[in-house]
Parts: sequence; C-alpha cells; structure tokens
Amino acid sequence: MKRIVSMQDLSCVGKCSLSIALPVLAAMGIECACLPTQLLSAHTVFEGFYSRDLSDSFAPITRHWDETGLEFDGIYTGFLGSTAQVEAARGLVEKFRREGKLCFVDPVMADQGALYHGIDPALPEAMTALCKSARIITPNITEACLLTGTDYRSSHDTAYIHHLLEGLLKLGVETAIVTGIHTDSAHMGVAAMGQNTEPVFHFTHHIPGLFHGAGDLFAATCVGALLLGYSAADSIRLAADYVFSTIRTTAADPDARWYGVNFEQTLPELLARLGKVIRKEEEG
Repeated sequence: MKRIVSMQDLSCVGKCSLSIALPVLAAMGIECACLPTQLLSAHTVFEGFYSRDLSDSFAPITRHWDETGLEFDGIYTGFLGSTAQVEAARGLVEKFRREGKLCFVDPVMADQGALYHGIDPALPEAMTALCKSARIITPNITEACLLTGTDYRSSHDTAYIHHLLEGLLKLGVETAIVTGIHTDSAHMGVAAMGQNTEPVFHFTHHIPGLFHGAGDLFAATCVGALLLGYSAADSIRLAADYVFSTIRTTAADPDARWYGVNFEQTLPELLARLGKVIRKEEEG
C-alpha cells in the first residue's frame, strides 16, 4: 500500500484540505499520514471561526517519524497559512525530492485575480520557492499568474495557457498542472505539461456557482492517481471528471451543505472511474 504525507490545515467542520484528502486518498487505497498546519473550528468561509497555529508541532512530529523509521512514498502540500509554514514545507519537500519521492504542491493562495482574504502579501514569493522544490504543482489560473509574473485574465485561449505552463516549468518542476481554465462560459478546463512535452487539455461542462472544496477535491484525487502510477494526462482527466460529477450531484441536492461539495456521496463513482482507468491501461 502506498503511503503519503499530506501537509495542510484541518477544519473540524467544513469540507476542505485534510478533511477531503484523508477520506479520498483512503478510498483510493492509499494511506494518508497527516501533518496538520492549523486547526480550525470550521473553515474560513464561516464567520468567527477559531484557529490555532500548529507550526510548533512540525519538528517533534517529523522527528518522531524519523526515529521510528517510518517511510513515505511522497508528500502533498495544500493550504499553508504563513511564510514560516511554507518554509517548513519546503524543507520537507526538498528532502522527499532528494529521495526520489513524489512531491506534489498545491499552492493555495489566490483565485479570481486576487489573494485570498487575510493572506500575507509576502506569501507568493515564499510559495514560488516551495514550488521550485516540487516535482508536480497544480496552481489555478490566478496562482499560476502569481508564480510566473503573468498578467491575470479571466478568459483564456490555448496560447495563454501554454505560456503559463512554460513559465511554471521554468521553476524546475517536472510537471505543471493548471486548473480553472475558461475558454468559454460553458466549459471548465485543466491542462498538464511536462518538460519537453506538449500540453494536454481536458474540459468538462461548467456548472455556475461557488462550490467550496472543489479545488482540494481535484488535488487529492490527482495526487492519488499519480501516486498509483497513472500518467499526468489520465490523472487530470480522472480528477476533473470526478470533481464535475461531484459538483453536479451537489448542485442537484436541495439539502447540500453550503460550505462544501457532496464528495461523500460520489466516492463509489471515483472507485468505478479508477477501475476504468486500470482497464484502459491493461488493454493498452
């Protein structure tokens, strides 16, 4: 069984970060060890949430893992709330990369042309350094612009996405994945590109609305597929199709929670989709 460390926050209520990564990766047959960066009573769209920084626990936790001889197949970072946390993550990611392990960074910090509320303006620079240490990164359009110094655009063509992917690859990563591509109002896309390869695009229908946790669901599914040995192209297709199906299920549910997507209901579908990918590879 594959085993990965996920370094991101944990919300007691809310569907995001570790509360998505743990069950999704477990359903995919992967053991997910967690290194929580922050404990929140509920995620940040709730007003008045309680938050506790857990940065002082990183060193004793990882030291104990080393002392007990635990081995991991990779590391996956998500939301990191401060430059200090990003720097701590960078040290771990560099260690995993030296060991030839999967190093997957989701540089969560911005969307729709702006940093998330409360984000330190110095965070993009620190996040850029973290991405340089990774093997695979998956920013959305806004984050890709911040990482590459590109002007943000709300609508995109192939040349624009190709430019972003090339800029991300110049950071030294092996594979760059960009999410949140809008070529028209009816579709949502994702693209992946490796060093010396052409970009691969995949589109699904766009369902209007704000669906908290959809980006985390994509990242968790994508990193799980990559860890299981699927190609970047198959991984982004699997993750994008699963997220679209989950959003569709959520949008059709009158009792859906406003603070997250109904991924719990669609996990059986994810397993079915995994089976199709496996059969496709066996036939190929």
